[in-house]
Amino acid sequence: MSIRQQIIDLAKKCDADIVGFAPASRFDKDDAIFRIFPNVKTVIGMGFRILRGIFRGVEEGTTYYQYTTMGVENLEETVMPMALLRVANLVESEGFIAVPQRRSPLILNEEGTTNPEVDYTDVYHGVKAENQIDFLDCAVKCGLGEKSMIGSLLTPEYGPFIRYCFILTDMEIEETPMLKPSLCDNCGECIKACPGRAIDENGKTNSWRCAVYYNGANGSKNPFMPPEAFANFDHKKKMDIINGTAEFDDEEAKNILDNIFFYPPAKHFYRTSICGRACDRACYIHLEEKGLLTKKFNRPFREKQDWKLSTEQFENYGKENKDNE
Repeated sequence: MSIRQQIIDLAKKCDADIVGFAPASRFDKDDAIFRIFPNVKTVIGMGFRILRGIFRGVEEGTTYYQYTTMGVENLEETVMPMALLRVANLVESEGFIAVPQRRSPLILNEEGTTNPEVDYTDVYHGVKAENQIDFLDCAVKCGLGEKSMIGSLLTPEYGPFIRYCFILTDMEIEETPMLKPSLCDNCGECIKACPGRAIDENGKTNSWRCAVYYNGANGSKNPFMPPEAFANFDHKKKMDIINGTAEFDDEEAKNILDNIFFYPPAKHFYRTSICGRACDRACYIHLEEKGLLTKKFNRPFREKQDWKLSTEQFENYGKENKDNE
């Protein structure tokens, strides 16, 4: 059996669902892969699906921790690192170097941005982040999937329900063809689904708006938000935040995030996604309805109209006391 097939088989035994190989020639000479490992000849990519069932609680408006604990935390902190180590060990047993590349959720390339998946106070900038690989670019070049209009990875099998990691090696391995884009049709369903209008019409995401609503600032999509939420804000501002229409800068976003205590976080820095990746779910539903996903299920992902809660309790909170003054 070829070493290529051994890598694929081992990666899949370690729960990778998609495995691809990109030759170093697909990358620009100044790409971070060459700064990290100048002798790199191949990038090995591994994709891990996020189970559809993990989103059920969000779809039903009941429990939310499954996506964050199982679809983010356990994949990123347990499953993917183990797969990286096992495959890297195989590569090095053949006498070649293997450099695992796992995304750091706390280090960002762009100043003035944040990662919605973690507490903004834990994020670092200016720590040689330019020497982190471009994970999305590597995924596309390894043939794992294509880039969507909002910069997510779409795979033919699982749509946007995927997370991924890589190994840089000086072993030359037969390449995987890059996929011809065929999934994203710029429908904009991802943009419309965001409860905080964090994605503009061109598909650019404001990371601070995303963080605010990822964490659950929209009362119509957060069944855990108490009536007294944001009571220390000006009433109009409070209602604009809760309705997802508020305008705010980065510093105001931090203040809003500091006032969101509606659901506990996971263990390893990760914040619970109250929006439940609404953009990804809308994308997945669109792809499934068009029949573009190769992984089929017995039932459609969304079987009834998307739910929405009344925000009347937030509007009325405090009014009784004021009326009695």
